[in-house]
Amino acid sequence: MSSSVSSESDPASDAGVQGGPHGQPPESYGVFRDPWGIPHLRASDELALAHAQGRVTAFDRAWQLEVERHRAEGSSASFLGPDSVTWDRFARRSRLADTARLCFAAMETDDLATAAWVRAYVDGVNEGLAAGAAREERFARTGLAPSPWEPWVPLAIWIATHILFAGFPTKLWRERVARALGDDALTLFATDGPRIAGSNGWMVPGDRTTTGAAIIAGDPHRFIEDPGVYQQIRLSCPDYDVLGLAVPGVPGLAHFGHTGSAAWAITNAMSDYQDLYVEQLRRGEGSVVEALGPDGVWEPVARHTETIAVAGGDDVEVEILETARGPVVVHADGAPGTDRDADADTGTDAACADADGSTQTLSLRYPPRVRRDLGFAVLPALLRARTVADIDRALDGWAEPVNVVHAADTEGGLLHRVAGAVPLRHPANRLRPVPAWDPEHAWQGWAPTPAEPVQGFAVMANARGIASPLGVEFAPPHRADRIRELLSGSADWSPKAMADVHRDTHLASAEPLLALLPGFDGLTPAARELRTRLLAWDRRMEADSTDATVFSAFRTATVRRFAADPVFADLAGAPTGPAVFHPWLYLVPKIGYALEGLLTTSLVPELDRAAHVRAALEETAAAGSPNTPWSEVHRLAPWQAVPDPDAPEWPGLGGDHDCVNATSSVPGFTDVTARASAARYVWDLARREDSLWAVPLGADGVTGSPHHRDQLPLWARCELVPVVTDWARLTKESM
Repeated sequence: MSSSVSSESDPASDAGVQGGPHGQPPESYGVFRDPWGIPHLRASDELALAHAQGRVTAFDRAWQLEVERHRAEGSSASFLGPDSVTWDRFARRSRLADTARLCFAAMETDDLATAAWVRAYVDGVNEGLAAGAAREERFARTGLAPSPWEPWVPLAIWIATHILFAGFPTKLWRERVARALGDDALTLFATDGPRIAGSNGWMVPGDRTTTGAAIIAGDPHRFIEDPGVYQQIRLSCPDYDVLGLAVPGVPGLAHFGHTGSAAWAITNAMSDYQDLYVEQLRRGEGSVVEALGPDGVWEPVARHTETIAVAGGDDVEVEILETARGPVVVHADGAPGTDRDADADTGTDAACADADGSTQTLSLRYPPRVRRDLGFAVLPALLRARTVADIDRALDGWAEPVNVVHAADTEGGLLHRVAGAVPLRHPANRLRPVPAWDPEHAWQGWAPTPAEPVQGFAVMANARGIASPLGVEFAPPHRADRIRELLSGSADWSPKAMADVHRDTHLASAEPLLALLPGFDGLTPAARELRTRLLAWDRRMEADSTDATVFSAFRTATVRRFAADPVFADLAGAPTGPAVFHPWLYLVPKIGYALEGLLTTSLVPELDRAAHVRAALEETAAAGSPNTPWSEVHRLAPWQAVPDPDAPEWPGLGGDHDCVNATSSVPGFTDVTARASAARYVWDLARREDSLWAVPLGADGVTGSPHHRDQLPLWARCELVPVVTDWARLTKESM
């Protein structure tokens, strides 16, 4: 490497990395690094820049890119082994890769410019894969050799990343609840709690900041992975200079970006936009399969078989079925397409046989497959945005996933809106699987996306609010309310002060459980002492708090006692059906996340809440109360496709699932956390160079490299690193 000083006004004035897309000259772009190893890319035009983004991502994260590609294609078991068959089967049945192919084919017909931009990114990935793979020992350990990407692969990665975001397996759980407890209890476990994804986001207008310009800040909550799911990066060419958080494998900056004059950020809108249809299928002669359609006529079902190669195991053959509604993702035992060991009865009415010998299964209808569009034209449009109006106009084309957006610009413009494709259909579609043969459950167009004016602070934390008309279950109001409370405490916010909001650990959801304690008489001395301690606790899940540890033990005992109550006996068994849906179908986590509501609901009058809470208090007291800091039990446990046996111990964290510092464990099951802030950001609209950010690990995805985990200690303390915008402070890299 050699250092280089170059003009910020001419992003292409000093390029030096060999190679380029579609005949671009070798000097068409350059790669620079800041002190944290974050790539800053400068190119002569946006196609060269897309190529550079693909290449540097492949160099930094070849292993991650190939894992995500194979997961999107349903072929990860070929090098990760039998444990990955469950996901691969789902990926193939739900037609993730095929949907990406269809979307890219439509893009090549309707939007040649965006298609060329995506192709340039893929060309860069293909140019950088070999060098990136040579840096990562996990390729040799698993026997995986990188192979060339097709241009539709970024779309497939995007779909695979977000296919479970809307939580459609919750509909299987609700159906199971209705069967066990009746239709009135259908939303009993409507946790208004964490699912696959959530986020915090807030926007402080200029009249409440030290600079007079807006600040946008927040953090997306996802399962923490190694390498990280977000990539800090800067993209600069004569048309724009944008920094933000990219999804590795996908060009541009879809969710979080700052163009200098405008910035944007998102949270999950918690909208419901995927439907499960109960399909009645019958097999004819040979390989013919038919489904009962909404007009009462049997319709042909597309059918073929695919083979999943399995490292260290036998190949698995999967029959793929697709009705007019969508791909069949749950197969009834004995039905066409059944993998008997994988898909037993789902516990819903969907898996049953009719008198005529037909069987019922579940198909998935999701917008990208229906529309043949992911909204990828929005990605380059966001990079070119100069104002809030530009961002707003671009987001009109957004499709998947459905997000709540904050945006601001240097002219004082502010934006708070929903973006994405949500179908209009019968209200029952949102709650449970619905009959495919009933025409009232067909999709009837697309819902308008709400927007509202910004008055004072704008907060988005997955709670009910602007996106309420589009969803069923939302996050509790605690994070949103706490953020508003904290922001209201000052009228002169600065970017650095935003870390105080990020790190807040107040747990408001503890109150309903603790509120029952004063009413208990006749407690043992140890239980009385524990009650006194819990009631005196400041409700903060601080990393060094021993009271937080004791509260979690008490909460765990309560959840387990609730789960053992006979009223829930029909929900307590192990989930059946496709294992990929099991996280939505276990009783203990459902109770853990819904505990606050279960403590007050009138839907299950036979549940003796006070008795369970009292017994849990006595149980926790009898077990003793060791003075163990919360961070010693609340440790990070990221997902790794191939665990590193020599990795240092992951840090302990403060926070909890309803804190602003949302570090989610599974109440009643484990205090270990696998889901937390996948990035933190503070976008300053006065001076972009005063912006801040951090990711859980680091910029480099290669195990053992200097920038693989260098941000981890700061991230664990909710500290941020400065954004570097001065090219003179960057180091030019030769690759």
